[in-house]
Amino acid sequence: MGRQQLNTAAAVEDAVVQLGRNVATARMRRKWRQADLADKAGVHVNTVRSIEAGAPGTGIAAYAAALWALGLVDQLRAVAGPERDPEGETLAAARLGERVRPSRALDNDF
Repeated sequence: MGRQQLNTAAAVEDAVVQLGRNVATARMRRKWRQADLADKAGVHVNTVRSIEAGAPGTGIAAYAAALWALGLVDQLRAVAGPERDPEGETLAAARLGERVRPSRALDNDF
């Protein structure tokens, strides 16, 4: 694995672990047990444990369900919103007026 891949993997892992900690903090502030959050989110208590541990194999839908149960799902909706992507906005503005075309004609051979 190259250095860039290691840096990327570490950054992703750190972000997921922090998200899990944030979920755990929100749960504890509400004085909920992990079982309470699991019940409200419609997931198994082991899934809540995985979320809070930042386990990389835990599906995003489980995180979304936990955030929904905590009343925080609107924050998830804002993640990677177009208004939060200045680089993408700059690139799109630079291409204004250009037509988007497929690189080759599509055929109907299936």
